[in-house]
Amino acid sequence: MVDNRPNAAVPRPWIAPLISTVITLPASLLALFFGGLTPMACDACNGVEAERFDQSFEIAFTVLQIGLALSFVLLLVSWCLLWNEQNAIRRGAFAALAPCTVLVAVVFFLGLIDGPN
Repeated sequence: MVDNRPNAAVPRPWIAPLISTVITLPASLLALFFGGLTPMACDACNGVEAERFDQSFEIAFTVLQIGLALSFVLLLVSWCLLWNEQNAIRRGAFAALAPCTVLVAVVFFLGLIDGPN
């Protein structure tokens, strides 16, 4: 029997946030790890090239951290929405946006890096 009330409970509403958590958290940790290793790409750089890389890295790493924080917030929102039918689509959307935000943050990070030639 289907319950047509807008505040009816949804069966297994935790599936979308759980799948998103399993994808988002490891992806975020990998992004942060490899983002932290990026300065080693310019270990042999010197002078103007090193200065240019350092300036671009500071901005890019800040953008990466903000993007990863935003993905965590989206993930948290997907878990904290009320567990009713009215929020089912919103919960799924927030859960889907969390790993997408990690990917976008990594793309922006890589785009902002002015690496060695």
